[in-house]
Amino acid sequence: MPPLSLPGIPSAELTSYADLVMNVAAPVTHDDLVLINAEIEHAPLARALTEAAYARGARYVDIWYFDPYAKRSRIRHADPETLHEVPSWLDHRHDALGARKGVMITIRGEADPDVLADLDPASAGLDRMPNLFSRYRLQRDNLVCWSAVVCPTPSWSRHVWGEEDVPRLWHHLKHFLRLDQPDPSAVWRERLAELRTRADRLNELCLDTVHFAGPGTDLTIGLIPRASWTPVGFEAADGRFFVPNLPSEEVFTTPDRRRVEGTVRATRPLAVAGSVVQDLELTFTDGVVSDVRARAGADVVRAHQATDAGGARLGEVALVDGSSPIGRSGVTFMETLLDENATCHLAWGFGLPQALPGASDLSGEDLDALGVNSSSVHTDFMVGGPEVTVTGRDRNGRRVVILEEDEWRL
Repeated sequence: MPPLSLPGIPSAELTSYADLVMNVAAPVTHDDLVLINAEIEHAPLARALTEAAYARGARYVDIWYFDPYAKRSRIRHADPETLHEVPSWLDHRHDALGARKGVMITIRGEADPDVLADLDPASAGLDRMPNLFSRYRLQRDNLVCWSAVVCPTPSWSRHVWGEEDVPRLWHHLKHFLRLDQPDPSAVWRERLAELRTRADRLNELCLDTVHFAGPGTDLTIGLIPRASWTPVGFEAADGRFFVPNLPSEEVFTTPDRRRVEGTVRATRPLAVAGSVVQDLELTFTDGVVSDVRARAGADVVRAHQATDAGGARLGEVALVDGSSPIGRSGVTFMETLLDENATCHLAWGFGLPQALPGASDLSGEDLDALGVNSSSVHTDFMVGGPEVTVTGRDRNGRRVVILEEDEWRL
């Protein structure tokens, strides 16, 4: 039987991880079509997920392995005019899954977050693989049960600590995933309920704007009156409840793309398009990024945001307090799925209609009129921490402190 474990990780623990994903994040049932998107180094977890899916009655499980080093070769040698192209059969794969209302699991934890760092950043920004818009469409519209999970790899651990240490990385991940608890699924259901209560409290405030203030940050974000604050956890098109990512510590909403003013400084590095962006600062004018500054990677961000008209506008604002075990670890993991759940974050690119009640009945024109951003990209970057204060103003101008010194003040 092919290995179901990674170096230093018992196969039984990887099996428990796969069971948690199937029980809470991406519920697989009889006759499901399941897609698993992964990198080659993720094979042990992909196999454990496949075993768990078939044990639950899946009809077919398709694993697609992406190789970032092949992407590197493409950017080095291919005609730049072709870098935006996506093979049609990859989009057809996602379209077929949507028609079947299946299950999609994307494994994260890049083998080498800096694999493209020495290449032309403008070219690197043009190649969107493996982040296809056809996949984003499934996720944005909840056409399938979908979730993103992380897999520890030797090269990822080396990138975090400067030396290969998968057991150390796994030790953190087990704690973040609550796999060190007797019943991880039950603990996650409790945590999601806590986040639901927090979102409800924010919704009671009827906020018109939120303001982020801290070193290098003075940013005001207008909110959509119809939008709600919500934790991750939605109903798919067939009515099944799923959790888009584990772990998750956030409550989020979709802002009004037209009402963003000021400057924001990222509080953690960001791995994007095969490069690591350091000390990112963005200035917004009339809702659009008007200036990009960074110690490293600014050109990558500019190229990424130039993908389309909505690439340089905000699509998400999310709040995370200092109780997050990821934030409390003190480690920057260079993996957005983890780092965005360590602290508050924003995202440039497409807005999340899941924050709008009844969004499934709204057309694209309706969403646009409300202020929901439209784009083929969506990139989260971290902006919170003990030195950042988040306040809100309601529609009567009353100010309320939401987060201060990394603690909820509501």
